[in-house]
Formats: sequence, structure tokens, C-alpha cells
Amino acid sequence: MKANELRKNTNEELQKQLMDLFREQFNLRMQRGTGQLSKPSRMKAVRREIARIKTVMAEMTASGQS
Repeated sequence: MKANELRKNTNEELQKQLMDLFREQFNLRMQRGTGQLSKPSRMKAVRREIARIKTVMAEMTASGQS
């Protein structure tokens, strides 16, 4: 999801997406640890999506939006 699309969401929606991504990241780490990870590139994508959401949330906080 692009940053422009994320900026249209509310803070609660961003929090929910962030928690879902943290769960997915955890599951991917567990799969990597057991040797069952089928798409290693997904780890990088999830990490970047988390960073993107955190950036948008910080922008919203700095500008006073919720």
C-alpha cells in the first residue's frame, strides 16, 4: 500500500493494519526459523510496510491530525 493511500485512513485503521503486519512478521520469523519460509522477499516487504505506516502515523501526530 502506498503512503498516499495510507494517509486517507484514520489512526485506528492504521493501528489495526500495523498490528496485523506485526503478527505477519512474527509468523514469517517463525517460518524462517523452522525452514518453512516459502517467500523470503515477503519479510522485506512487511518490514517496509511497517515503516511506511509508522511514518504516516508520525506525520499525522506532528500535524495534529488523528
